[in-house]
Amino acid sequence: MQKTSSTKIFFIIGFLLLTGYYLQFSVRHWLEERHIETLSDQERIEYRVQNEERLTHLRTNSLSFGLDLQGGMYVTLELATHQLISELARDQRDDFFDEVLEAAFERSRTTNVDIVSEFVSEFERRDAGARLSRYFHMGSDELTRASTNDEVQAYLNNQRSAAVDRAVEIIRNRIDRFGVTEPSIVKQGENRIVVELPGVEDDQERVRGLLRGTARLEFRTMPQASEVRNTFERVVNLLNETETIEPEDEDGEPETRTRNPLTEVLIDIGGPDIRFGYATTQDTARVNEILRREEVQRAIPANMELLWGSRTEPIGGGTMAHPLLAVRANVELTGEVITDARPAFDPQTNRPEVSMTMNREGARRWSMITAANIERPVAIILDGIVYSYPTVRTQISDGRSSISGLGGLAEAEDLVNILLSGALPAPLEIIEERTVGATLGEASIRAGFNSAMAALLFVCIFMIFYYRTGGGIANIALLLNIVFILGILSAFKATLTLPGIAGIVLTIGMAVDANVLIFDRIREEQRAGKSLIASIESGYSNAMSAILDANITTFLTAVILFSFGMGPIKGFAVTLMAGIVASLFSAIIITRVVVDWMTIGKKFNVSFG
Repeated sequence: MQKTSSTKIFFIIGFLLLTGYYLQFSVRHWLEERHIETLSDQERIEYRVQNEERLTHLRTNSLSFGLDLQGGMYVTLELATHQLISELARDQRDDFFDEVLEAAFERSRTTNVDIVSEFVSEFERRDAGARLSRYFHMGSDELTRASTNDEVQAYLNNQRSAAVDRAVEIIRNRIDRFGVTEPSIVKQGENRIVVELPGVEDDQERVRGLLRGTARLEFRTMPQASEVRNTFERVVNLLNETETIEPEDEDGEPETRTRNPLTEVLIDIGGPDIRFGYATTQDTARVNEILRREEVQRAIPANMELLWGSRTEPIGGGTMAHPLLAVRANVELTGEVITDARPAFDPQTNRPEVSMTMNREGARRWSMITAANIERPVAIILDGIVYSYPTVRTQISDGRSSISGLGGLAEAEDLVNILLSGALPAPLEIIEERTVGATLGEASIRAGFNSAMAALLFVCIFMIFYYRTGGGIANIALLLNIVFILGILSAFKATLTLPGIAGIVLTIGMAVDANVLIFDRIREEQRAGKSLIASIESGYSNAMSAILDANITTFLTAVILFSFGMGPIKGFAVTLMAGIVASLFSAIIITRVVVDWMTIGKKFNVSFG
């Protein structure tokens, strides 16, 4: 008996230590977040960088809450398959290819057909004898020039599937770095991804940027200011339009005047500059529309491209406008050479920036680029937007660079996140978005907590009133049972939901069910004339089969709910399974150890009612 009790005590202490170990992550994470909220922006970023590994470890192992308890975002993303197809064709594309792809894309949007099959069908309708392989075989080991269109279609489907899988992993990395606990990121169908982000309500715009940004980082040189000015004047002269204004007086002469649709929305620099011009935020779309005209594109040099700056700049009179910058079409360096990126602060302006470190090959090429462009600007471009265009003052041979001109610390952190997570294989478009508020907000959590406390209090009072000392022992086990449940949920990284709280409330009632069976059997044995020690031994052994039968069948039901249920049903099933395991341990092991300790040697007068 003594040896058996020692073994049980060992298991109890071990279980307590184990659950305490997993619950301490939640407590420490909560304390750390409270401490970080008290810091300034600069102190906060320095603290997070210095303690990044520890904070990530705490967040990952903390007990997390579902969408219904803390609210959040529900987003459905769709891979831009038409852009992926275009990228796969690379330099083999021609006008015919672009026309076919555009027609297939429009039809897929309006009729909801698969764009890959529609692209192949459209191609064959326009040219029945041609092979699509001529556009794709150069960049693929799976295709040859002689590959059939069916083989090309299978290749495109495989590439799309791989791109979605890759996008899922990249999004997961970005969200993990963002700090969302227990996000749900799953592939849906052939080209969609469903993302659930608990707790995200105030940073929705930041999250959209993280989800959609392809993270294509480019370093490009910029043309001479005189070349930009000549191009500007050539485009303006091309777009000049002469209007005839009829006089109000019949005897007056008609007047002519020149108007220009571009200069009406694009502000002229007034001299040679790397900026092509300025436009207010509301006018950028109109400028883009004009610049896309075929005659305008012919007037712009082939080695020049016009891109918008990420931030507005003051242009006088209190007006803020985006600069339209001229950059070389040739990409000198891409983000693939970046090995590390960190948010930092410019020592001169104290404004946030991103500090980047390159690999050996990147450092070598960056050294050559900077050496050849001293006293000239180099554009740093992310997803087609110029984030900064610093002037090179000296050759940079250590592979370091920085991105400045950011809107704040949050943007610097998001940019670092995107760069470190990698580039998406193709853009993702948000086709559905819902902001999920907490079902009843904080009131829901409060009501769930209050109901659990009320149930616990009622059960404890009833057990003491009906079973006397035995009821008090069962209550001790019940309190430990709740600790065990939370510890199990933390250990398995389960997400606590509102139905999960309902599962805990249900478990409180179930937890004493085993003790009710045991204590009633003990009372029966005592009424039959057995001693207290013999009654306890018989009560525990005779009630065991009924206890196991009831709990095993309930556990199997919970397993079925977990296997086939979704969302809240899974949350309920997880909590129920954890509760059954914890309540069995509490009822069979903990109460028996306490009862034996109190009765052997008649240390206490134990009553079971």
